[in-house]
Amino acid sequence: MLNHTMIVAFADAIPADELDQFLTDIGESVQDSGVVESYSARRHHAVEGEDEIPAMIATAIVQFTVADEAALRTLFAAPGAGEVIQKWQARHPYRVAWANHKPLS
Repeated sequence: MLNHTMIVAFADAIPADELDQFLTDIGESVQDSGVVESYSARRHHAVEGEDEIPAMIATAIVQFTVADEAALRTLFAAPGAGEVIQKWQARHPYRVAWANHKPLS
C-alpha cells in the first residue's frame, strides 16, 4: 500500500467554497482512475505567526491511497486529473509538494 500525499499552496487567498470545490474536483478525478483505494483532504489549520516563517505554507493537504507502484503510475496518468489541474491552475495558481510513502502508522 502506498500513500500519495500532496501539500497544496495557493498563491493567493481562495474563497472557502472554491477551495471545497477544488478538493471535490481533485477527489472525483482521481477516483475515476479506478485505482484509488481511499481519498482524504483537509484544509490547513493556520497558527498565529506562521506567515513569518520562510516556508511554503499549505492551503490544504490531500492524500490518496493506492495498492502499489503500478497503481500510482496509473493514477499519475489519469486524464481527468490533468484536466482538473489545468482548470484550477488557470483560475487560482498554486504550488504542490508531494511525497509517495508507506502509511505513517
